[in-house]
Formats: sequence, structure tokens, C-alpha cells
Amino acid sequence: MTASPGFIYSQHEGVGTIRLDREAQHNRIDPADLDSLRATLAEVARDESAIALVITGTGAKTFSSGYTLSALANGSIDRSFEAFLNELEALPVTTICALNGSVYGGATDLALCCDIRLGVEGSRMFMPAARIGLHYYPDGMRRYVRELGPTHAKRLLLTGIAIDAAEMLRIGYLTELVAADRLAERVDFYTDALKSCEADAVRSMKKQLLAIAAGDAQALTDRTAHEASLRDPRLAQRIAALKK
Repeated sequence: MTASPGFIYSQHEGVGTIRLDREAQHNRIDPADLDSLRATLAEVARDESAIALVITGTGAKTFSSGYTLSALANGSIDRSFEAFLNELEALPVTTICALNGSVYGGATDLALCCDIRLGVEGSRMFMPAARIGLHYYPDGMRRYVRELGPTHAKRLLLTGIAIDAAEMLRIGYLTELVAADRLAERVDFYTDALKSCEADAVRSMKKQLLAIAAGDAQALTDRTAHEASLRDPRLAQRIAALKK
């Protein structure tokens, strides 16, 4: 287990967990956290035995309020938070965001970086960029449009309205909405499912899915990984095992 002022990282049986750990400050992320967070992602990316990364928060009220607003108020240009999110989005293993409570600001984008988003009843989301006069950074807007579509991206980013958990599920911000006492159970459901899959296939498909979603025309027709999997002699063994 690795502890940092703002988060705790642990790993068990190929599943890593980052738990944001500033409950009194709504699990915000400070500039001092970013080097350690990015180093943790790099460690996960290098680990060939890694199956999944779970990101969650401490407590039952807030998943995270995102990047501390005081870091934006001095007028300096620092892209470290954006770099962290882009690295999370590109992580080769499957990422699961277990939103243990409400989500605000940059943390709404952090969740959008993840492949699976599980939320709890009674929570809400709020992106205040327009209200504070912040023109949101391009990759964040790209993820909003990709995951939610332009209509909902414009509604949330341009008006600064808050929406409840049911609406988060309806527009596709959440993969699933569960009772708070079932959140850990659903995380385990997905990580167990991932453990039963072939990691190489999961990683290669995630990479190609991200490329397709980004509009990469070549990714739409690239059959390299597909054909390599067909030639893999282990495929017949796995099919035979599946029939048992």
C-alpha cells in the first residue's frame, strides 16, 4: 500500500485501487498530489499482471470535487491535472470509477476518463466552469462530447446546472446506479469478470475502441489484433474450456 497526502494506493490480485483521501475537503486533488498520482498510473501501465484500476473516494458524501480551485485562481498555466487525466484515459488496463458520492468540477472529467462508472443513489454531479468564468480545457470537452454526446455536453458545460443520480444514469454518465451499500459488490462483479477474460485481448480491444471513438479512420479497419488472436494456438484451448 502506498500513501500520499491526498490518496491511498493499494493492489490485490492484479486490481489496483486509488482512493482519494481528503474527506473533509470533498476528496479534492491538490497540485502536490499530481506527481504521485501520475507515477502510480505509470506503475500500473508497466505492470503486465495488472488487470484493472479502481478509483474511488473516502466517505459517503463526495467522490471528489476535482482539482482545487485555489490552484486556478492565481492565473498561472499548469497542465499537470490535464496530463494526469489524459494518462488515466489512455491507461492500457480497464479502469473503473466507483463514485461513492457526488462528483464536482474536474472530477466529473476524471470519471469520464474511466471505462466503467458506478454511481450511488442520492448523489449528483455539477460542472461549475461556466459559473466561475473558466473556459474548459479541450480534452475535457472532448470526453464530455464523446461519452455524453454534444447535446448533454452543451447542457452541462454551458449552463452549470447540477443533475441528480437518475439523470446521470439516463444520459450515460453512469454505467450503473446502485444503492451505496452495494457499490463494493458491483466493483467486485466487474473486477471478477475482468479476471476471467484474457488480459491481452482486453488491452488490445480497449486501445482500438479508444482510437475508434477518437475518429481514427485506420482503427475502423485495422484487423491486425483480430487476426493475431485468430492465429494464437491458445484460442482453441480457450474455446474448448468454455464449452465445458
